[in-house]
Amino acid sequence: MPTADPSTASDSCIAVVRIGLFAGMAEAAGRRSVEIPWTCGTVAQLKARLAAEVPVIAPLLARSAVAIGAAYAPDDAPVPPGADVAIIPPVSGG
Repeated sequence: MPTADPSTASDSCIAVVRIGLFAGMAEAAGRRSVEIPWTCGTVAQLKARLAAEVPVIAPLLARSAVAIGAAYAPDDAPVPPGADVAIIPPVSGG
């Protein structure tokens, strides 16, 4: 069985990830989306990277849900290159 060439294996894992922001999080960030270079990792790692890129939303990230595509994803879920990611902050009301 052939093995992957280590010099090219990481190339398939480099992309820009566009992250949609909603509600109060979008207001705090002053924008509805953020694009960051992404070299693969988990939802938790993406949240940490996003908090570093946009520190004003860091307090909300810990309480926010993350969706990849059309499904909610736990912190240990992988975020593939080029994924469609949305951060859904907590909502209140009735």
